[in-house]
Parts: sequence; C-alpha cells; structure tokens
Amino acid sequence: MSESIEKQVSDSASHDTKNRDVEHYVEPVSASDAAVPRSKFKKLWAIVDKLDAYGVEAQGIERVPPDARPQTSALAPFWLWLAANMTTSTFSLGTLASSIFYLGLRDACLVILFFNLLCTIPVAYFSTWGPKLGLRQLTLSRFSFGYFTSLIPIVLNCIACVGWSVVNSIVGAQTLRAVSDSHQIPTAAAIVVIAIGTIAVSFMGYRFVHLYEKYSWIPVAIIFIIYLGQIARFADAGPWGGSGPVEAGNVLSYGAAVAGFALGWTSVAADYTVRMPEDMSAVKIFIWTYIGLNIPLILVECLGAAAMTTFTAKTTWADAYDASNVGGLLGAGLTGPMHGFGRFLLVIISLSIIANNIPNIYSLALTFQNIHPYAQAIPRVFIVIISSVVYIVLAIVGASHFEDWLDTLLTILSYWLAIFTTILVQEHLIFRRGRWANYEPDDYNNWRKLPLGVASFIALGCGVAGAVLGMAQTWYVGQIARHIGDPVYGGDIGFELSFAFTAVVFPPLRYLEKKWWGY
Repeated sequence: MSESIEKQVSDSASHDTKNRDVEHYVEPVSASDAAVPRSKFKKLWAIVDKLDAYGVEAQGIERVPPDARPQTSALAPFWLWLAANMTTSTFSLGTLASSIFYLGLRDACLVILFFNLLCTIPVAYFSTWGPKLGLRQLTLSRFSFGYFTSLIPIVLNCIACVGWSVVNSIVGAQTLRAVSDSHQIPTAAAIVVIAIGTIAVSFMGYRFVHLYEKYSWIPVAIIFIIYLGQIARFADAGPWGGSGPVEAGNVLSYGAAVAGFALGWTSVAADYTVRMPEDMSAVKIFIWTYIGLNIPLILVECLGAAAMTTFTAKTTWADAYDASNVGGLLGAGLTGPMHGFGRFLLVIISLSIIANNIPNIYSLALTFQNIHPYAQAIPRVFIVIISSVVYIVLAIVGASHFEDWLDTLLTILSYWLAIFTTILVQEHLIFRRGRWANYEPDDYNNWRKLPLGVASFIALGCGVAGAVLGMAQTWYVGQIARHIGDPVYGGDIGFELSFAFTAVVFPPLRYLEKKWWGY
C-alpha cells in the first residue's frame, strides 16, 4: 500500500483477490486513479500495512469488486440500522415535540409515525445501490452531480457527520453525568469516554461496525422497555397541541426535524452494503433496511415524547430535565425508582450513543476521501482519528446549547438531503432508466466520463432557494413559511419546497447537459 502508484498499476493485472479476506483487501489502483499520490504518504501506509494484519480495514473509497463481497446475509442492514437508532439521540428527538414545538402526545406520535414511514424510503432504496456498484454513497453521487459539483454534497456531508457526532456526544454525556445526583462527572470527560468507544469500532472498519451493531441494541432495547414501565403510570396523553394554523405550523416544523433525522442516513446508506454480493435481492435489502430503521425511530421517538408528559405534581422529573436535559429525564425514570441498579442501567444507555456515532465517523472518513485525490491517498484510519478530535472539541464547547443545536441541525439536514435524494433518484430512474448496466463504476474518478455538473449545480441552487422560502428557524423565517401557523415563528416547509424546486428544475437541465456533454 505504501508502494508507488506506478507499481500498483502494473501489478494490478496479476493481483488475485478471490481467496483473500475482504477486510484485508485493498483494490489495486486503476488507471483512472493514477493521480492518487499514495507515495506521498508512505509512512502512514506503512503503519496501515501493519494494522492490516490485525483486521483493520485498509480500503477506502476504491470500488469493492464483485468477487470480494462475503457479506451474504440480507439481515445485516436491519441489525445495523436497528442499533444505530436505538439510542438516546433518537429519544431526545421525541422530547423536542413538547419542549420546542408545543405538541401534545397524540400530535407528536402521529407526526413521528408518518414522517418516518415516508422519509426512510430513500435510505432503504439507496442501501440497495451498494451491492450493485460496490461504491460508497458519496462516491455514487458523482454519477448524478458530476465530479466537481459533487464536492458540495461531500462537504455538506462532512459537516453533517461532525454535527451529528457533536449532538450525539452531548446527549450521551448528559445521560452519563446524570448517573451521579451531584453531576460529579465532568462533561468533557463524559464526551471523551463516548468518543473513545466510537473510535475503537470505526477505526477497525466495515466488518467490525456490522459486528458491533448486530448486538449492541439488545441491552438498550431492554432498558427502554424498563423505562417505559417506570413512566407509564405518570404519562398523560393530555389535549391535542392546539388547533388551526398554529397547530399546523408546529406539526410541519416538527415534521421537518423528524425528516432530518430519518433522511440523515441517506448520504451514507450504501456505505454499509458495498460488501454484499451483486446478485443479492434488492427487495430483501430494501425491506430489512426499512424495517430496521422504523422500529427504533418510531418507538423510541414516541417514548421520548411520552416522557415529556410526566411533569406532574406527582414527580420531580421536570427539575431533573431542567438540570440535565435528556440525561436528567432518563435518570429520573431509572435511578429514582431503582436506585443503584437504575444507575447501572443509565450508564449502559448513555453508552448507546456510540452505536449512533459509529456510522457517522466511519462514513465521515470515507466522505472526506472523496474531496480530492490527495484526500483519497490518506489512510481511512487516520481520518477517523483526526475527525474524532475535531468533534470532541466542538462537543465540549457546545454542550450548553444542546436543544438549539439539535433542532437547527435536524431541519437544515432535511433541506439539503431532500435535494440530494431528488437528484440521485431522478438521475437513476430517468436518465439511467433504472438500469445498473448504464453505469461504469470504474469511472468514478474520471471526471471526463461523469456528468458535467451544471444541471445539478443549478438544481441544487433552486432547491436551496425553496428551502430559504420555506424555512422557519429561530434566526430566520422564510417568506412562505411566515404565512403558515404563528406569524412570528411560522411553519417549516423548507423540506417540501426544496424537494419540489429541485424535482422541477433538474430533469430539463440534465437533459440538455447530457445532450451536449454526452454523459
């Protein structure tokens, strides 16, 4: 791996991969990758060579060839997404229904149900793309956005992965601190503990990510069931969250947050199926991914919404929530009634956030490699370490602004991911006619054989314009959004408008681009 690029190319013809373990395999660099200067990082690749012997994944965004895909279970994405969303981060999204959007429990659960069922469809669909082409999700985007315009979603996804890791680490730290009544555990220390667990699995690579996620959800699911039993007697469905335009605005705004959480996985979906056989049933992958996403998203978010209705005269949980936010709320339902055993359960559930952070950090490293050939030449494992340091620092700095950060991140994610999803789906179904034979996956690094990117750039800009008109944030309310619900806070339809504007503009522009450019 630390050899010169010329030797890698010359040896590629004789390189036999059929009997090699996929976790120890790095595809030889093809002619289209000839600009990747791995020789510039000889010392780093020498270290990776040694780590490779211990099962650390060395491969980056290079295509996984069809004969190096041993993951034959269609249930693999089910376990991964079940674990990644069976966490306190998902629970915290449920609490926003009351704390930010003033919805009643019934309103919140209906929003959670229908927005998740709708917005997880693209994630399940993109998961079926990995086995067909053997490429990661942001690498796949080059066939729709073009080599240069794809830098926009690539950079945005890097920001999103860091942002998610920050928010997740904060909520995990809040929960870990709530183990002690006096909150003796420093926030910074709690964040570092969670980060170390995330680094350990992300560092090892694809096989270990799937292995960890396959089992990590089990204790967390049991604890959430116990927690439900503890809060059920205090939960109160109460009245509906208002009526008329104000309720409509709140429903749409909370729906945008729910959509941002669910759609957040669209930009990494194919990353976790690239080692499945090319002939794996797309229907099975879609169904198991869809179910694996919706079980935890719907149930755990509804649990979080229900927990916010327990603030009655019979409990002091409101004080616990004010003191430690989501961590305090979870601690009140576990440590109060069950004392020492409850504290043990709280420690376990605080570490559940690792399962959510792992896909973010693992995919962040792969996303970063798409930025430039020099980035592709940096070993994945070192990008994992550097990016982890970055989000640890940001999480420590932003720990006191959790709710605002979470709401803003979720809704902005829903805007750009609606654009991203629309362009990829339209390119595949309209211009590639839904046929994988119309792709040349080995050309992922050859900009001359990819779309020019003008159509996607203009469509992306129009989608952003739709988002600006429809967004309803504390720092800005769009011209259309202000006519929905409360005249001050509006109702957020940025997600819907960004999708609509992109869907209308992209096809005709792409038709002209393809006719002129040829790709």
